[in-house]
Amino acid sequence: MSTQNSRNKELADHYSSGALRERIEHGLNTLSQPPTVASLGAVDEFHVGGRPATAHLVEQLELGPADRVLDIGSGLGGTGRYIASSTGAAVVGVDVTEEYVHVARWLTELVGLSSVVEFVHAAAADLPAQEREFSAATMVHVGMNIPDKAAVFTDVAAQLAPGSTFGIYDLMITGSERPDYPVPWASTPTTSFLETADDYVAHLAAAGFAIEVVTDRSEAALAGIAQQAAAATNGPQPLGLHLVMGPATPTKFGNLVAAIRSGAIVPTEIIARSGGN
Repeated sequence: MSTQNSRNKELADHYSSGALRERIEHGLNTLSQPPTVASLGAVDEFHVGGRPATAHLVEQLELGPADRVLDIGSGLGGTGRYIASSTGAAVVGVDVTEEYVHVARWLTELVGLSSVVEFVHAAAADLPAQEREFSAATMVHVGMNIPDKAAVFTDVAAQLAPGSTFGIYDLMITGSERPDYPVPWASTPTTSFLETADDYVAHLAAAGFAIEVVTDRSEAALAGIAQQAAAATNGPQPLGLHLVMGPATPTKFGNLVAAIRSGAIVPTEIIARSGGN
């Protein structure tokens, strides 16, 4: 097995549980209303800040019904479904974790968006070859698992029409300090590839992107974390990220929060624009 395939397997093993759909179904069955894009946000927005963070990123992309968006590392599909429901754009999501792709397709069917949102089982570094098909791209809390971001950003650039926007929301480091493990994106440092915002900017520029804005979202992230903590005082909710992260959720989440509070990790947005003719 190649190094890349081995790393992809380790990454998929970290995220897979084999019973994620069953856990989410159980949660849905306890609710009095059918699932909606809004209600699924509690479980399908697997990143710091949840749905408000997604909305903040998507708003800056200025998407509409004529757009086709590539969502890299699409997870359970929360970002893709939000984009489609809020802007009318079509979305293709790619993710290396097969279980996530299956659950994403199922959740998309439940909310009636399968005609405009689709999901592909693929690694971010091995995107489907549909050159220049997309008018925008998103990558939400994915770069931490990508060792060669420069190669992925080059692949993304090849997928985009000239002048398209690329919105990134990732956890980035500020110096030499690293979080304690496990964290939500990695059980050990072997699948964690944290870099600084300056590193991201350099990789994007090398791939032909022009950087429009880099935003520190720590304050909003910590406010969202405080709201989550307040909501959890009476125990786990029917739908929540504990269904995704499993029994180690308190440890993973605690290590992440400690790193954000210390300033070692900064939730960061980058809006870039593709070049070319």
